[in-house]
Amino acid sequence: MGVPPYYGPDFGRLQRQDPELAQVLLDELDRVRGGLQLIASENLTSPAVLAALGSTLNNKYAEGYPGNRYYGGCEVVDRAERLAIERACQLFGAEHANVQPHSGASANLAAYAALLQPGDTMLAMDLLHGGHLTHGSKMNFSGRWFDVVSYGVRRDTELIDYDEVRDLAVRHRPKVIVCGATSYARLIDFAVFRGISDEVGAWLLADVAHPIGLMAGGAIPSAVPYADVVTYTTHKALRGPRGGGILCTAELAGRIDRAVYPFIQSGPLMHAVAAKAVAFGEALRPEFGEYAKQVVANAQALCDSLGAEGMRPVSGGTDTHLMLIDLRDLGVSGAEAERRCAAAGITLNRNVIPYDPEPPAVTSGMRVGTPCLTTQGMGPQELKEVGTLVVRAVRHPGAAAEVKERVSALLAAFQPYDSEY
Repeated sequence: MGVPPYYGPDFGRLQRQDPELAQVLLDELDRVRGGLQLIASENLTSPAVLAALGSTLNNKYAEGYPGNRYYGGCEVVDRAERLAIERACQLFGAEHANVQPHSGASANLAAYAALLQPGDTMLAMDLLHGGHLTHGSKMNFSGRWFDVVSYGVRRDTELIDYDEVRDLAVRHRPKVIVCGATSYARLIDFAVFRGISDEVGAWLLADVAHPIGLMAGGAIPSAVPYADVVTYTTHKALRGPRGGGILCTAELAGRIDRAVYPFIQSGPLMHAVAAKAVAFGEALRPEFGEYAKQVVANAQALCDSLGAEGMRPVSGGTDTHLMLIDLRDLGVSGAEAERRCAAAGITLNRNVIPYDPEPPAVTSGMRVGTPCLTTQGMGPQELKEVGTLVVRAVRHPGAAAEVKERVSALLAAFQPYDSEY
């Protein structure tokens, strides 16, 4: 068939027209290639996904849904969205999928709009115990618009206290119960949440932005069979473009779709929708299941390595792609650990731990994840070495140059974007 005269991005043209911005793109690629990326909410998406993101689908306005748009000329982009919807439903075993949300926060806003009215009561995980801003923080619309009751983790086990969740649900009778977290390393028992929701007559909303890719790959149990609504992002463990999505029962399909459009969004980002379709297609392949299981195995290896060298894992370990590390025994704050690791070529983030005595800008902990390094082909043996490097960077800031050399040596064999996976 040959290559069409013009498909999408031409980097040479960008360099000629805007060399300053072109250099930013090159510098970001150098940054990624030059260090260990341990941010739990990041990944390295495929060249195929990036190609869809850089396509001319960016130009098309497509308010509405396939077959029912408010602009002409949508017959082609309709095909992209239908593919994304079909693949999402197949991948997750869902009755209905909406692939238009611009982000996980947008997906949550739409889910709340479908199920709640301002002033209604919702029960969700406390931000300081591992929840998300959109789970009721007073800094966020969720905490300002709704009457939010928060649950947390036990002091002794640092695990979700399901008895507390039930007691709060029975006492406050929320209209929606939210389960899901951003810095909780253990599996969530969706069946227990389903039982509590049924007992009090609440909708169950599972926000699985972080572990959705692990669910897609069969590495951990899925929330879809239990929740009325599932919200997620496509750019974390799912390894797709930056964006969000919603899965729901057939009963709620109309309400969810109307909440996304026209209530919270107008024109969807059709290049991003197409890229989501590509990512769902990749996740349907057997090799993605192998990847998801490797992410978990790598997380456990990294967690064991950190723990063996004095960095205490909150809740004693991990079942997923991330771990939360308590740094108090080392006498180092999360903010300082983040800075020391950055100087050594290791990117991770400070994070509050349950019952943290430090403020969120400082924290007593850090959050670490394995999606990126797993995408680069690393296994448990390499992740054990990564753990050693993290500990040395945090304990011995004067050794930053030495650690950075070891990071570079490790990356020489596992460079991102050197070949397609």
